[in-house]
Amino acid sequence: MKSIRTPYFEIGTKNYIYGDKVLEYAKVADKAAEKYDIDVLFITPAVEIRRIAENTKNLIILAPYMDTLRPGRGMADVLPEALKAAGAQGVVVNHCEKPMSLPQIRCTIERARELDMMVFACADTVAEAKAIAQFHPDILNPEPSELIGGGGNGVSDMKYVKEVIKAIKEIDPDILVEQAAGITNGQQVYDFIMAGSEAAGAASGIMNAQDPIAMIDEMIAATRRAADDLKKI
Repeated sequence: MKSIRTPYFEIGTKNYIYGDKVLEYAKVADKAAEKYDIDVLFITPAVEIRRIAENTKNLIILAPYMDTLRPGRGMADVLPEALKAAGAQGVVVNHCEKPMSLPQIRCTIERARELDMMVFACADTVAEAKAIAQFHPDILNPEPSELIGGGGNGVSDMKYVKEVIKAIKEIDPDILVEQAAGITNGQQVYDFIMAGSEAAGAASGIMNAQDPIAMIDEMIAATRRAADDLKKI
């Protein structure tokens, strides 16, 4: 499994775009990752994974979801082995738009571990983040669900950010903690990382931006700026 340098940046396309537009944005992110020397996670629909993997060289590609079945019988479920074969290096678990029960989260993490796939877990509350941290995902993205999707409700306040980072690190200091809910500009990316988050990310903040391509560059550049400024502290 590929290790991640921090701070990193994460891009989620969700279903805002599809087909050639996903590839276009992936190539932009790929170039920015190289330009700014920042690790970039790219979460894309499963049907786009192989094409993105074959046409980029710097992105860490994650699937947005997987089931836990094994090769054999099963219609329409998302097979973990197929995701990995397509080029996925990891998987998202328990996003608020695709929630899971705690037993399902645990089972999915165990399947990912079998295949040496990175686990990017999401949580809503501090309590849920602490519960999921017990399963030791590689990344935990605690984001209040009311802030997700660019609904105009702002971003996580710094009190929540610091509280949830502390709670997760007390359980497992090796879990990387990201903040992504509601981020719409590079300054917010910078502020979250400087406040202690090991990464920031965006989906609607990029996909619904007036100029998504420029926003990808702005946010990855902000990650680079934060990385440089952290070295001065």
